[in-house]
Amino acid sequence: MTSSPKYKQKLLVVLSRFPYPLEKGDKLRAYYQLIGLSEEFDLHVFCTTDCEVSPADLEKIRPYCKELKVFRLKKGLILLNVLGAFITGKPFQVAYFYQRWIARKIRQRMEELRPDHIFCQLVRVSEYVKNYHSCPKTIDLMDALSKGMERRAQDAPFYMKWFFREESARLKRYESKVLDYFEHTVIISGQDKRYIIHPKNSSIRVIPNGVGERFFNFKEQTAKTCDLIFTGNMSYAPNVQASQFLVKKLLPVLEKDYPGIRTDLVGATPAPSVKSLTSSRVRVTGWVDDMRPYYAGAEIFIAPMFSGSGMQNKILEAMAMGIPCITTRLANNAVLAKDGEEIILAETEAEMCAAVKSLKSDPELYAKIAHNAREFVSSRYNWKAMNGKLVEVIRG
Repeated sequence: MTSSPKYKQKLLVVLSRFPYPLEKGDKLRAYYQLIGLSEEFDLHVFCTTDCEVSPADLEKIRPYCKELKVFRLKKGLILLNVLGAFITGKPFQVAYFYQRWIARKIRQRMEELRPDHIFCQLVRVSEYVKNYHSCPKTIDLMDALSKGMERRAQDAPFYMKWFFREESARLKRYESKVLDYFEHTVIISGQDKRYIIHPKNSSIRVIPNGVGERFFNFKEQTAKTCDLIFTGNMSYAPNVQASQFLVKKLLPVLEKDYPGIRTDLVGATPAPSVKSLTSSRVRVTGWVDDMRPYYAGAEIFIAPMFSGSGMQNKILEAMAMGIPCITTRLANNAVLAKDGEEIILAETEAEMCAAVKSLKSDPELYAKIAHNAREFVSSRYNWKAMNGKLVEVIRG
């Protein structure tokens, strides 16, 4: 006797960006969440985008969706809405990603579909679903965006400080209000949770990122081609700042003891200031299809992160591949690895240079950090477990 197929609830998902390719943290998180959620729900996915989505990228996501709609944001409306935010007081990024014609389309589809639950990633797109009350809703804040903007204001050029301070204040107000429209809230780390000002802060569920199995299972023999590596979206301001600190501050000191020391800066859309760091000893790759050979080809991963928010997946990926990592307490506050056992923490130029020298000169320390890092990530950060927690939240 053939058993009847399992009924799957209808989950409507709203994203601010199409979740492929995986060059940004929110896209990576959304991509793996869609994979996990598709095993438990019929996914009806609605994405806004400010750039063209290729047919190849669409096919990377379509297999996980019962329905997939992509709405191209109109440039003229983006400008009008951002200018209108000066009057409404809403965060500029909420205004950037909201357009009424898209809201009408999503609302119409919600009325037709009658979803069992709505899952919304980031406050940027909360306006599309916040006033729909015919089913429960979950919002994934991902990061404390208000805190991230506040940190960026500290290092921004003088003519941009006002913008980041203003956006931080707007986001803080918005984050504290918009949660009232959602039954459930999740966030990426305890550090970010503490920065959300809301009476129901204690009910926010922390669900970190995971690391794909392919980072643990990489078997290809790769020769070491560089001493230091740093990865990420190279147009993201905190990554730009980290790249400049690495090349301009650390390398000149390290070259005194290690002439010819080589560094790779690997990641999509490098800003002009990152491209300008290219030299005979510094390789700026731009987008790569597979990060793993670059991790495997590096001796040490170093992430001098002094701003930003959320969880740095680049650190988890390097640790998963058994590459010793040096980073700041700010970046590790979301990862929670043990200093001197699973990771090495450093705050200043002198401390970071000393950490590199220690790893290079002490094979036992190098092997210990590499082994413990891999075991730490394997036991705590895998997408199957993280998505299981998300399913629990959505099921209520």
